Amino acid sequence: MPEEQPIAVPAEFDPEDEYRPEPEPEPLPPAWMDGKVRIGIHTSIAGSYLNALESARKLGCNSLQIFSASPRMWRGRPARIPELDAEAFRTRREELCLGPLVVHANYLINLAAAQPMLRTRSIQAFHDEIVRAVALGADFLVVHPGARGEGDAKQAIDTIVESVKQATKRVPLAGLKILIENTAGMGTAIGSRLEEVGEIVAGLQRDLPAGACLDTAHLFAAGYDIKSESGLASTIAQMETTVGLENVPVFHANDSKVVLGGRVDRHQHIGKGKIGREAFARILQHPQLGAPAGEGQSGRAFLAETPIDDPGDDRRNVATLWELAGLKGQAPEAEKGFSMLTPALQRKISAERRRSSRSNKSSVARSTKSGIRRARTTKRARRRG
Repeated sequence: MPEEQPIAVPAEFDPEDEYRPEPEPEPLPPAWMDGKVRIGIHTSIAGSYLNALESARKLGCNSLQIFSASPRMWRGRPARIPELDAEAFRTRREELCLGPLVVHANYLINLAAAQPMLRTRSIQAFHDEIVRAVALGADFLVVHPGARGEGDAKQAIDTIVESVKQATKRVPLAGLKILIENTAGMGTAIGSRLEEVGEIVAGLQRDLPAGACLDTAHLFAAGYDIKSESGLASTIAQMETTVGLENVPVFHANDSKVVLGGRVDRHQHIGKGKIGREAFARILQHPQLGAPAGEGQSGRAFLAETPIDDPGDDRRNVATLWELAGLKGQAPEAEKGFSMLTPALQRKISAERRRSSRSNKSSVARSTKSGIRRARTTKRARRRG
């Protein structure tokens, strides 16, 4: 028989010898979350989502806003973005250190609609916007609250809150925050008063990550005097008591073609409208608006939605924002001569405008001739009578 092996007696258990898996390290915040003011512009996704990122880089931006689909059609691009395209976009954005990324929702969406069909369509369209924004890795999704029609403001606000909640069902937001944009006060649009924006945001925050995006041109058109020093101080105080500045991570930086209280949404180049350069310098450098948020957090973003009448207007507006913010030395270098309005695109737009003008003239001429015929017929009838 083989010799019996002695049984090994284990040594005393030492807790230090136990294997303990190392916890996963906390992910580092993106490079753009440095707490500093961010400057950007709305860039075009024409041709590819990646084109929007390259345009922002070439224009000297460190943040940007885009549409995820056509803003004036109920169904432009497919509701979902192919994962390969979305991944390429997220990777390139990280390489360029661009942020925050803001997606602006379709203009046709009316979350306050009282008509069941329009409200249902708006909720579905906003749901699709959320799905695309999450796929692209967006930080914020901006939406206009909508128009109340013949209903009252209180009912409209309740409808908006419920519509947004319906649209977010079964969609993991993955860090996306929904921002309600203030309006200029045209027609029955909700949100021209900061109190209304504040009520919507408060209603959403009970269930969702939400905040506000305030547009300077809309504020001015709605009657908030952000042009004067005292008017800006008063407006900021109202922001604090209604929306809360901590809930306003994004401003749309637009000058206004209309006068104070004009209640019309018409954007102008920075410093060339009714608000003016001096006021924008005061806004961009105001300690309550432009103060750093702190390391590991997103600084407040100021994004231009200014017109591009001539090639280079986009680049000049971005440069003006950096200058008036007192941060010209920190601005990313813009590519000399670049503009989203290329000569070819400018020719195409001009041709479309000429066709539209001829069509309008023909329509007026037809209407005039029809009016003349009706007048002659009426005159003959009176003579016979």
